[in-house]
Amino acid sequence: MAAALLRNAIFRSGEKGVTVAELVADYVLKRLGEWGVKRIYGYPGDGINAFLGALDRAQDEVDFIQVRHEEMAAFMACGHAKFTGEVGVCMATSGPGAIHLLNGLYDAKLDHQPVVALIGQQKRTSLGVDYQQEVDLQVLFKDVSAYVQYCMEPAQARQLVDRAMRIATDERVVCTIVFPGDVQEEKAVESPPRTHGSVYSSVGYARPRIIPPDTELDRAAEVLNGAEKVAMLVGQGALGASQEVEQTADLLGAGVAKALLGRTVLPDDLPFVTGPIGLLGSTASYDMMESCDALLMVGTSFPYAEWLPKEGQAKCVEIDIKASMIGIRYPVDVFLIGDAKETLTELNGRLKRKEDRAWRETIEENVREWWRINEDRAMQDADPMNPQRVVHELSQRLPDDAIVTADSGSSTNWWARQLKLRRGNMASLSGTLATMGPGVPYAIAAKFAYPERPVIAFVGDGAFQMNGMNELLTVKRYHERWPDQRLVICVFNNQDLNQVTWEQRVLSGDPKYPGTQWLPDFPYARYAELAGFKGIYCENGDQVGDAWQEALSADRPVVLEVKVDPEIPPLPPHIRMEQAKKMAEAMVKGDPERMGVMEKSLLGKLEELKESLPGRK
Repeated sequence: MAAALLRNAIFRSGEKGVTVAELVADYVLKRLGEWGVKRIYGYPGDGINAFLGALDRAQDEVDFIQVRHEEMAAFMACGHAKFTGEVGVCMATSGPGAIHLLNGLYDAKLDHQPVVALIGQQKRTSLGVDYQQEVDLQVLFKDVSAYVQYCMEPAQARQLVDRAMRIATDERVVCTIVFPGDVQEEKAVESPPRTHGSVYSSVGYARPRIIPPDTELDRAAEVLNGAEKVAMLVGQGALGASQEVEQTADLLGAGVAKALLGRTVLPDDLPFVTGPIGLLGSTASYDMMESCDALLMVGTSFPYAEWLPKEGQAKCVEIDIKASMIGIRYPVDVFLIGDAKETLTELNGRLKRKEDRAWRETIEENVREWWRINEDRAMQDADPMNPQRVVHELSQRLPDDAIVTADSGSSTNWWARQLKLRRGNMASLSGTLATMGPGVPYAIAAKFAYPERPVIAFVGDGAFQMNGMNELLTVKRYHERWPDQRLVICVFNNQDLNQVTWEQRVLSGDPKYPGTQWLPDFPYARYAELAGFKGIYCENGDQVGDAWQEALSADRPVVLEVKVDPEIPPLPPHIRMEQAKKMAEAMVKGDPERMGVMEKSLLGKLEELKESLPGRK
């Protein structure tokens, strides 16, 4: 504190004791603080020099988290938004630094998360002359940003920050402000002169109450009350409406499937929750969608129509707060444009409780059977270890307040299917972009937002080699700030870009090609120890439960390296003829793992058939 006060005193005093005015960079940080921003993720560069000085002077108000790569800064800002509901903020220098942000910002855009990016640019006098690191940032960021503007005059800073924060908050989008270097260094203008053309703005936002008209609510109730077999599909738009979703399901006797971004809308231990849907889905969700006569979608843009009811099979009611996102996945009979919690509250008052619970009983039986299949598959032998068992064993030990992130890859299948989330857990991943790389930065952002809660990341070895390993150094720099040191990064080591390998087989009919799919082995647990963390290595299914217990009781961050079998198939809940045909083609063409793949695929499907085998009942 004393050092910060001294720095501020030096900054504000000239050689003759004259107070130095606040710079634009200082003002921007102060204004962000007034909006509630406490943390900015970024990486330094000379294109944001004035901001770096301002961050030094404002470090007691705004915390700068230095990541290892700007892409990680954008992922962390997105993760912060997902886990807190607040605007995530990231910062990058001009040119290459700005370009690096893009993938993480697209992750935020496609998953509808509020993020503001602050970017440096060359000085105004050098723009337009092909100067070093000069990139047309307004064009570059136009697609990813709902709002992108240059700050060309100090008097603009106030209204640009206010507008970016308000738009990001209200519309749940990415907004970008570009600051040329000389503007950053100019004297701040808190209040523009009261002249023609000046613009004044203010801090503040209160989300409005948005509900559909009574006529549409009545129509929706008529459809749902008249149906006999109602299925529900919920996504991240329903995260703030858990109680209302549960009440709706009870009134309708419905089952509830969850899109991956909506995994924590309802806990997995409720008997009518059918779990995930789609290629990464459950047999219970598949059976429910195949048999329902009405579909209620809440806050989801789940994109795969082949896993929804056939067109004409079911009447559909959809709730979404954005008119642009409603009615684009399945033919909708009643559009309810409104907030999920408010709309369901109004709708539930119009619903009649279904006394015939036969449909609900069928769903609950299918859910029980699904969890039986899951456990039996997890306990199957593998070489060296079944990846499904890794997640199954965590489910038995998952802390009630844990936050769990997932990367993109075959490990995402096990996160989606095997992990039994409880009430109070939080979880997320890159849903729509499905990019590799966010698992670790999401976990770091979660840990900064909730330093007293345990955080667990599921990451494949491909994603960990891509960028997760580097972010261990970010953890090394900051982890002592966290009162609860439980940050566990579980790395699935199978030396294969496994999800792509399976997609080659099932979608293209091509065998695994080691030239593109094989990954070099690396001692991830030992690497963690080099960073001063705990490293745990496990390759035995009977020991992985103890490994989780050790990781979750450690007094420092942990890398749990699990050596798993790449031949365990991420079986869909229903194998379509075209998929089976492509798989057979891949095997005939000489897949290097064909014997193991065929054997383990057959064993996995047999678990679904056990109940119908002679002598089973």
